[in-house]
Amino acid sequence: MSHEKEGTAETTQKNSFWSTKITGISLPLYLLIVLILIVTMALGKLPKGILGPLAVLVIFGNLFHFLGNKIPIIKSYLGGGSVFAIFASAALATFNILPHAVLQDTSNFINNMGFLDFYIAALITGSILGMDRDTLIKASVRFIPVALIAMVSSFFAVGFVGMLIGNGFGNSVLYISLPAMAGGVGAGAVPLSSIYAHVLGTDASQVISRLIPATAMTNVLAIIGAALLARAGESKPGFSGQGKLVKTGSLGDASARELKLNIPQFGVGLMVAMSFFMLGQIANYFAPKVHAYAFMIIIVVLCKVFNILPKYYEDAAVMFNQLVVKNLTAAVLAGIGMALLNLNVLVASLTWQFVVLCLVSVISISVVAGFVGRLFGLYPVEASITAGFCNNSMGGTGNVAVLSASKRMELIAFAQMGNRLGGAIVLIISGFIMQLFS
Repeated sequence: MSHEKEGTAETTQKNSFWSTKITGISLPLYLLIVLILIVTMALGKLPKGILGPLAVLVIFGNLFHFLGNKIPIIKSYLGGGSVFAIFASAALATFNILPHAVLQDTSNFINNMGFLDFYIAALITGSILGMDRDTLIKASVRFIPVALIAMVSSFFAVGFVGMLIGNGFGNSVLYISLPAMAGGVGAGAVPLSSIYAHVLGTDASQVISRLIPATAMTNVLAIIGAALLARAGESKPGFSGQGKLVKTGSLGDASARELKLNIPQFGVGLMVAMSFFMLGQIANYFAPKVHAYAFMIIIVVLCKVFNILPKYYEDAAVMFNQLVVKNLTAAVLAGIGMALLNLNVLVASLTWQFVVLCLVSVISISVVAGFVGRLFGLYPVEASITAGFCNNSMGGTGNVAVLSASKRMELIAFAQMGNRLGGAIVLIISGFIMQLFS
């Protein structure tokens, strides 16, 4: 009998090995692809330009993202695959595990060839145009004000506490509060670093190493805080809607609309994203102190609110966004780690003042969201989670982690809405704030 059980266990392990997939590719085949990449790099035959660096980023990025989502503590509390992909890739560069020429080509691809601009253009255009217009307008009356008031309160709380502990108001809000509320890494810290670098006249790689620690730390604290609050809310029925956000009435359907796959429409979406990106560049030409990303966000939001674009083009932008985000996010994260994240600068930033200010950011935004949410007819627990903790998490993956920890996944659409709009506002005002304190 025991032999039968052992045989069954071995068969299950073999099946698991062959059936496990990384980004749609079976694990054995993926490991073969990694081996091919390693041999190519060792022989010095990795192509330059786009193909070689993209191969490095996609293959290692997806591998690290997969591993990060499997390692228990990292998966549950430290941001999962997104954070692991960044730091594992940064280790490859910091400790010179990859050949110098490969790291140089990859850094050039990230910093000088517009790869991040391509990703961010698709991300901003598709995420905003994909929001339901009617829900966006309804939410502006109740949910969005709660989220914005909580963000403003957290901003000043971090600044004033920063002054009291000797970290300075400007330094505290620029490098802890704003990156914490920017909506993650790809949609937050990356464009934020470009905006800061533009104002300071320096390279983004010198800035992002100071932004990612706050993004990662507040993400961890938000996940833990949401889990503890949800548990506490079980004993306070009047404060918790058990997954329902609004006490009376409805904010409408915030779920994403279903899209039918249309191959030519992907190309249309690419054109729409590029056009909005170029409009941002044109506006930046006339007002150079405002970053092109900020103009792009404003233009896309106006098109959405005033229903300027026909549904076909909106769907095309959303479709292209999904194509890029699903297939290139891990590569972008790996690129951030290899080309932009300096682990030595990161370690130097982990001071007691940093930890205190991250705690202030998470606690203040969640407490204010719960209190103000109650005044606006929302359940305090749900308001604290969606308009508070989720706005100090790492964007989409952070939202999933926060809502999963608090057992409120049905609120994902509102968490995303708060993230997108809040993150967009952070990007719009960050340039002005940096100019004010630099």
